[in-house]
Amino acid sequence: LNMEVTGTDPYLSTMNALALSPHIKVVPEREDIYKNADFITMHVPLTPDTKGMINKDTIAQMKDGVVIINNSRGELVNTDDMIEALESGKVGRYITDFPNDKLIGVKNCICVPHLGASTPEAEDNCAVMAVKELKNFLENGNINNSVNYPNCDMGICDQAGRIAIFHLNVANMITKFTALFGDNGINISDMTNKSKGDIAYTMLDVEERPSEEIIDTLRSIPGVIRVRVVK
Repeated sequence: LNMEVTGTDPYLSTMNALALSPHIKVVPEREDIYKNADFITMHVPLTPDTKGMINKDTIAQMKDGVVIINNSRGELVNTDDMIEALESGKVGRYITDFPNDKLIGVKNCICVPHLGASTPEAEDNCAVMAVKELKNFLENGNINNSVNYPNCDMGICDQAGRIAIFHLNVANMITKFTALFGDNGINISDMTNKSKGDIAYTMLDVEERPSEEIIDTLRSIPGVIRVRVVK
């Protein structure tokens, strides 16, 4: 943004200091930031030392019209002192993702949700996405964004049958699956196998719907957790 960047960190290690851009000026005290910065952004944890670090005393040290950005913790800023500074014009803008009842609606205070997922639009989009993913799994066996199973997508099944097999991620499983269908004269037109840690997921598209006997045999193979006839 073509800004001159100044920062301070009481715990800055030598290694991290050396990794900084040479265009960044490091100063020893927060007061150096307060007195000279047009924009102040905080990236600190909430500790007894940082709680209320932005208050009427520190704001008084700042430039008139300073912009303060707080995306760390709401308690870093004394809310009443900030509102007073905004109303007087001492602080030009206060941007925070820790809104509270006092700050919402205050002139020149921009409050955004701490979690983007908490916006009405995001909640609606998440609900739609969840329904689509569940429908895709029920209708086609495809898995997306599972916690325990790998992502696996074979699109829409246009064959006579599709079998989904949940199993342990061990050697020779695919050979056993394909051999069973081959021995029963059923051609596998397409297949996929994905794994995630100790768990694997295999889908087989077959040109003939398998019998219950074949499905039961699949379930009896050591290492198979579950067999689902998708179609």
